[in-house]
Amino acid sequence: MVEFRIEGDDCPLADASSATGTPIEAAPPLLRDDRNVLLRFSAQASDDLIDYLDEDDRIRYLYQSVTEGRYNYRCLSLQQCVVHKLISAGFMVESLTYRDGNAILTGAVVGHEILQTVMETAGETVGVKLQRVYALRATEDASIAQQWDLTPAQEESLRYAVEMGYFVVPRQTTASEVAAELGISKSAFLERLHRAQHSLFTQLFGGVGDGRLGDGGE
Repeated sequence: MVEFRIEGDDCPLADASSATGTPIEAAPPLLRDDRNVLLRFSAQASDDLIDYLDEDDRIRYLYQSVTEGRYNYRCLSLQQCVVHKLISAGFMVESLTYRDGNAILTGAVVGHEILQTVMETAGETVGVKLQRVYALRATEDASIAQQWDLTPAQEESLRYAVEMGYFVVPRQTTASEVAAELGISKSAFLERLHRAQHSLFTQLFGGVGDGRLGDGGE
């Protein structure tokens, strides 16, 4: 797990939190094929926030609903944020909070190589500061599986693959060896793995894949 603080990102939600003083809890932004960004977020009821977003020329199709006194929003943004650079580097967002123009971003990084890429991207991006890095605990792992809509079998397959070095370059194990540890066939393991990747990548990038994820080999 990695936590970043993003300062000076002039994205719409950062600006809105600064201008209105309203903390905003956001889901991972989804970059669409048309390069617009789907934003999903929530905040305490605030007319100032609604007025600000309505007047922001970067925001399109603002929709709101109310649940137990808290407003939930969906809209399109014409402007990409710093968060997308980290996502493109392999960062899987778990929580994103905007407060007073700054953002606190927490998420998971799978594998040392991806962690290195994410850290290099953060170091090259103005305004991104590392807050902390810590090992993923079992309770947090379960919450991520639920957030990213993985089945228990898919989550187990990913966990074993990571622990056995399947995603390391060069690989430290084969698909057959991971499948043997799971007690399933190689084809069953690869199917679970590809379905889990499809679910993760579709939610991260907002596209509809064709299922051809990974090389399907050893």
